[in-house]
Parts: sequence; C-alpha cells; structure tokens
Amino acid sequence: MCVLLVLVWAPSFFIVGSIDTWQLIINTATTIVTFLLVALLQNTQSRADAAIQHKLNAIADGLADLMKQVSEDHDEKPLHTDVQELRDAVGLENKESA
Repeated sequence: MCVLLVLVWAPSFFIVGSIDTWQLIINTATTIVTFLLVALLQNTQSRADAAIQHKLNAIADGLADLMKQVSEDHDEKPLHTDVQELRDAVGLENKESA
C-alpha cells in the first residue's frame, strides 16, 4: 500500500506544479497516518493492559478463595490474615455468601 501511495504521489508533481506544495502534501499525509497509527497502538496497548489486569485479579481472587477454604478446613488463623492481606493488596472486595 505504501509503494502504491508513492507511485501515485510521485507523478502528482506534474499536476501540482510547485515542489513546495508537492512536499507539503506528502508530509501532511505521512503526519496524519503516523498520528492515526500511534492512536491505534495506544488503544490496543490499553485494552491489552486492562485484559491482563482482569486476569490477574481473577487469579488473586481464586487464590484468596482457596486460602480462605483451606483456613476454614484446618482452622489456621495466620492463613486467614494472609487472605485478608492478599485481598487488601490487590483491592479485592470481600464476597458475601448467599
């Protein structure tokens, strides 16, 4: 696509007539394309970061639930405090049983 763009742009000099206008057109076009690509990359990166954060929260939530279950089965008090520390560290809310 880039080669096609250059092949269309190069002979356009004869239509435009001025070298300054000719260069201004391609510089403006490349600036706009660059801006759009940077915006696309930033959007993609922010969505990927949000997906990773969601997965990490799910893992931490599952680990906290597992630790809570083990502490209830074995009546270990230190493990219960570790569960609370994990929930506080990652910002998980306590679930209420139905």
